[in-house]
Amino acid sequence: MPARPHAALVLIEFQREWLDPEHGALHRLVADRDLLDTAVRGAATALAAARAHGVPVVHVPLVLTPGAPELAGWTPARLGLRAAIPAAGTWIEGGAGTGFAEGFRPGPGEPVVRGRAGASAFAGFSDLDLILRRLGVTDLYLAGFATHVCVESTLREAHDRGYTAHVVHDACAAFTRAQQDHVREHVIHHFGAETDAAAFADACARTGGW
Repeated sequence: MPARPHAALVLIEFQREWLDPEHGALHRLVADRDLLDTAVRGAATALAAARAHGVPVVHVPLVLTPGAPELAGWTPARLGLRAAIPAAGTWIEGGAGTGFAEGFRPGPGEPVVRGRAGASAFAGFSDLDLILRRLGVTDLYLAGFATHVCVESTLREAHDRGYTAHVVHDACAAFTRAQQDHVREHVIHHFGAETDAAAFADACARTGGW
């Protein structure tokens, strides 16, 4: 374990399903569109700062094979996302929505998580933990979608795995402002802390990448 904090920016599902008006099934379900627009701007700010100052950027897509058998587990997928995703046909490899959105494609040397199957970025056979340990990362800065589902799930599991986790709240979006506010007011402080994109960028500049 490093003697001082080493940070990484973790970008969760910056894919067309969320960010492409034409191909994004989930994009069309976002009720508070200004929340999504704010998240895109905030994430772009955080990403630019991380790249400029040598902070590792880790991309966490969700890409499943047809029928999403990865979500079946050892019991039939009757409830929750395990049932909803196969029914909706979202996140399927080769589909129009699974590609990285413009402005958020991985840069040279930036790891892309493989094997994820579930709400948390650590779920299934995800190699996120392996990537972070290889990089010596202790502090995670989470950005992405949806705040109350995959970001929250990742925050909780990061905490339980021993990471120090921060939610970059203006680089995340839920479907509604009420969902976003609930996570900020009632969830984050149990498992980590929140910050914003400007503060993250400032910390990158001040620390020279931790």
